[in-house]
Amino acid sequence: MTRSPATLLLVRHGQTVWHAENRYAGVSDIALTDEGRRQARRLGEWAARHPVDAIRTSTLSRAIETARPACRALGLTPRHDHDLRECDFGEVEGRTLAEFEAEHPKQGREYRADPVAHPFPGAEDPRAAAARGATALRRIADEHPGGRVLVVAHNTLLRLVLCELLSIPLGAYRRVFPKLRNTAISEVRIGERGGALLSLNVPCAPGDPEVPCAPDDPAVPNAADAPRAPGVSP
Repeated sequence: MTRSPATLLLVRHGQTVWHAENRYAGVSDIALTDEGRRQARRLGEWAARHPVDAIRTSTLSRAIETARPACRALGLTPRHDHDLRECDFGEVEGRTLAEFEAEHPKQGREYRADPVAHPFPGAEDPRAAAARGATALRRIADEHPGGRVLVVAHNTLLRLVLCELLSIPLGAYRRVFPKLRNTAISEVRIGERGGALLSLNVPCAPGDPEVPCAPDDPAVPNAADAPRAPGVSP
């Protein structure tokens, strides 16, 4: 018997202090800013208008806190999944890409060219992160056939997972998905035949400001030197 596909609403957590400064948070447990908490409330209002059957989050507090208003709005108890945690960025945790490049220009160039083949020193293997995240989403889909699940997780992990589910080369994740905006909705459908992307970066509230993405593609002339807009992912 064919199992009905599940719809997963993927959400990056709200803004944190480090993300406001374009610092890699990774596995560091960094709290939301006031703006991040406002974004979480807006996500809760969205959930009240678009009910889901279940809510899953990573085990990091910024994801749990982002999901809390949605849980209250729907009367749901979230389940926290360690496999949905952000990638560990090793020596670059708490630092910006510009700071790393100033000390290690060659490694910085290699990372920009292919962040999977050349991850940061001491970082989690992005291929392993993509595999654990995709396995987690497939498991959630298996548990909710035909259902809708809100999944609150993290920018780099979700971009890697989208590539894994959609058969996109992992090394292209920063170019293909320059940024998942805080608390925007990206909808995927996962079934027995694989995954499909239905929408990407849809604001959870009308009128939410959209921060433009800075160019990350090394094929773009001077991309590495282009000024970054506030809040753009490293």
